[in-house]
Amino acid sequence: MTSAVTTDTSARPGYGQLLRTPGALGFVLPGFAARLPFGMLTISILLLVQHTTGSYGSAGIVAAVTGISMALSAPLMGIFTDRFGQSAVLVPVVLAHSAAVSGLAALALAGAPVWALALAAVPTGASVPQVGPMVRARWAARLEGSPLLPTAAAFESVTDEFTFVVGPVLATALCTGVHPAAGLVTEATLTLIGGLLFAARRASQPTTHAPSATGEKRAFALSYPGLRVLIFAFLGIGAVFGGMQVSLAAFSNEIGNPGANGLLYGVFAAGNMIAGIAMGAVAWKIGPRRRLILGYIGLTAAASVLWAAHSMILLGALGLVVGLFIAPALITGYTMVEQLVPANARTEAFTWLTGSIAFGQAIAVILAGRLTDAHGSSYGFLVPMAATALALATLLALRAKLAPKAPSRIVNASASGTEATARAEAASRTEVASRTGVTASATPSSSPAPTSRNRVNERGMGHRVPVTVD
Repeated sequence: MTSAVTTDTSARPGYGQLLRTPGALGFVLPGFAARLPFGMLTISILLLVQHTTGSYGSAGIVAAVTGISMALSAPLMGIFTDRFGQSAVLVPVVLAHSAAVSGLAALALAGAPVWALALAAVPTGASVPQVGPMVRARWAARLEGSPLLPTAAAFESVTDEFTFVVGPVLATALCTGVHPAAGLVTEATLTLIGGLLFAARRASQPTTHAPSATGEKRAFALSYPGLRVLIFAFLGIGAVFGGMQVSLAAFSNEIGNPGANGLLYGVFAAGNMIAGIAMGAVAWKIGPRRRLILGYIGLTAAASVLWAAHSMILLGALGLVVGLFIAPALITGYTMVEQLVPANARTEAFTWLTGSIAFGQAIAVILAGRLTDAHGSSYGFLVPMAATALALATLLALRAKLAPKAPSRIVNASASGTEATARAEAASRTEVASRTGVTASATPSSSPAPTSRNRVNERGMGHRVPVTVD
């Protein structure tokens, strides 16, 4: 017997329905509290180390070591999370991070040499809790197969951007108005409190996937070629973030208005947030692979003309456009993980993408910094241009790897092909309905199985949109 999903036509799909998903607010709110410190870490290190050493170059080295350490450790943290559970990993990690940050701050205040600060930056970065990927994994587990999943990805992108707008502002105010180490101390405290609160919300955690007693092998997320292609794409996005941070600061100094840096970067971040909000409110009729490529083409084109901007107004406008194109690429990439990687490796997959952004950002900070010191801010903007062009070429060459694989369903081997298909689709719809709160009603068993011509996906409540083929 097949079943069809019935919907309430009085409701509209979108962020409101997303947050009404059973159990959602229980992990969204503490997850936000635990992620806010992430936006404070880099700028707090830069300001403290620059204060104690008098060198932006030394501060940049310590900050870059922190970012690279985080990028390298994030996938390992994701593997452990998929196997042992989020709480089992998160609790010791936030304790270790708080201790590592406190140690780094103490060394800096004691006037330790740069090499000692760089060594202390290794455990500081390696212990950054991967709360963002954990929240995304909870959404993916709760909404697997639901058309609300792209809305969840957009919501998470907006949340990330909000933390990267509020975090640096808060850290700067603390470091300049209270004490040079106040930003790092606050970051460590918020990470500890927020991380423990998030870890306590065990009911919404995805199922762990430890090796079974039957000898079943668990594939690592990196073994899926589609994820490897996304990693290259996210490296380019990280390079945009890093290159923009350095080059906008240098440009502001060149025009004799250092305070303009915050305004210019705020406009860039605002573009990302605006596009992210729009992404979650639109019912897309083109497939995610095509959306990713189109978004990346726009991002590459916008990043390629930043070097030619020689006025604050023009650079602000171009930064806004770059931000508008980052969100479609970023959100679509995160959404595609649900199609490309099985549930037992999903948290690991998200950490690979998050780590890829951090790694691209760290490398871009170093390269853009050297180019800016030698030739000026215009040359620093060449880093986002080159990185996005290289990532786009990779996407176009390997786009076939991003084709989603049909989900496998276990059905009765004795059933006929038509009956097995009907049972599998009924099970899928029932599972989605239980996660999203949408009720399923039975239909007569004689109803034909959906075909490629009449098959539809439910998007939210009261809306049915055609399935798109990319």
